[in-house]
Amino acid sequence: MQTSQDVKTPSRIDEFYHHQPVRQIDTENFFTLESTPATNYAIIYNSPSAVSGSSNMSPFSPQLSNSQFFDLHCSSPFSGSSGVDDENKFMQALWVLRNELWVPESDFEDSGSFNGVPSQPSFFTRYDRILEMAPQMDLKQLLVSCAKTVSETDTASLSDRSVAISAAEALMDTLEKKVSVSGEPLQRLGAYMLEGIRARLLSSGSIIYKKLKCEEPTSFELMSYMSVLYQICPYWKFAYTSANVTIKEAMENEDRIHIIDFQIAQGSQWMGMLQSLSSRPGRPPYIRITGVDDSQSAHARGGGLELVGQRLAKLAESCGVPFEFHGAAMSGCEVHLENLDIRPGEALAVNFPYILHHMPDESVSTANHRDRLLRLVKNLSPKVVTIIEQESNTNTSTFFLRFRETLEYYMAMFESIDAAHTKDDRLRIRAEENCVARDVVNILACEGTDRVERHELFGKWSVRLDMAGFSPIPLSSSVNDAVREMLKDYSSNYRVADAYGALFLGWKNRAMSSSSAWR
Repeated sequence: MQTSQDVKTPSRIDEFYHHQPVRQIDTENFFTLESTPATNYAIIYNSPSAVSGSSNMSPFSPQLSNSQFFDLHCSSPFSGSSGVDDENKFMQALWVLRNELWVPESDFEDSGSFNGVPSQPSFFTRYDRILEMAPQMDLKQLLVSCAKTVSETDTASLSDRSVAISAAEALMDTLEKKVSVSGEPLQRLGAYMLEGIRARLLSSGSIIYKKLKCEEPTSFELMSYMSVLYQICPYWKFAYTSANVTIKEAMENEDRIHIIDFQIAQGSQWMGMLQSLSSRPGRPPYIRITGVDDSQSAHARGGGLELVGQRLAKLAESCGVPFEFHGAAMSGCEVHLENLDIRPGEALAVNFPYILHHMPDESVSTANHRDRLLRLVKNLSPKVVTIIEQESNTNTSTFFLRFRETLEYYMAMFESIDAAHTKDDRLRIRAEENCVARDVVNILACEGTDRVERHELFGKWSVRLDMAGFSPIPLSSSVNDAVREMLKDYSSNYRVADAYGALFLGWKNRAMSSSSAWR
């Protein structure tokens, strides 16, 4: 044994675990970041809203076949993947502790052996090593280490769980000094991920969400925050642009058009469509829109769907477009055939913009609303269905794998936000807190029906759609051209890839969203 071990000095985790009681964190007030500068801005998450597969493959690489793509491990249509170098460094710096370097040869006496073969070190020994390394870790390493420690509390024995909780709380103390909602992208994301980890450790994610719903900003404030993100990031414009061009082309020769929008929000997507159709040669077609609502959108606009209908009807009248609006004030999970007002003689288009991932599937409920809704739409014989989804995989993963995927995906998103706004912009901070952070916390802290952020990769959506009876519609070059034109107003780090019949929007080498069409 080493000389330093002859003296029985307390280890880091020994000091923390045996000389301090486990902190009783007040679940009423713990959602404040001690590292947050005094800006008088409280962190508010206004509502609750599988394995990560950062692939080195590209749709332009001949070695990637379609069968490989539909393997869910292929997540990105862009060559390369973000965070690979950092991950390799971290593997060398921390997770090597899981192997032989966890128990140096000189420490075999402490860890025990059987016939000369060293046994695995105890939780106590492993966490002590991790805490010793913590001051030298960068923020990403600390976040991953903390999440891994928390994940091990799910399966550990009662005594080992106590040790893991103590180690996790010690790592959280270190993290709190490194994160900030007004810092660099990783510092900002780290602040929200830390709150998600903490809520999960307390098994209070859903309780926190239900309490915080009553602390939502006013409708005017929330609308302004949503508008900020809409302007500085192209993710929603990508959805609107790609879907509108696709639907317009599919309906080119139709005189009566019915559009069902499962995320009508403020109805902004259809304003450009109405104006465009008003200039159709001859006479404009009759347009009917059925808008499915959600509680967050109703809160943001400060009223019901009648406000959306009035807004769109006023624009249609000014453009000379025959128009009718039908509201379905319910979540997508509640929608049935009788809510959609289907009429004969109308060409049907259905739009799913960033909404299907909110529908629970077979892993959550036997009702499986995700597949039920797709089958319902297929039975309506639509002429076109547009689906835009985040290119992430958080649906059925275990907590730790979900954490890694969330870290990589939202790190790219926060970087893209940073490219448009300075880090000390207070309105941007509030927009991130109210429109992005709540999703991050939901992914990490909640399970079962309380976890509503359940993203899947395009390959998995394709399988679901195929099973529901859909066939893909190749997107035309006009869709690609329209998206590229839209992106001219944004950072050159945004990229577009046309692959597997879908269009992908990426930030650098990370695919962020996919847009596809089906019938």
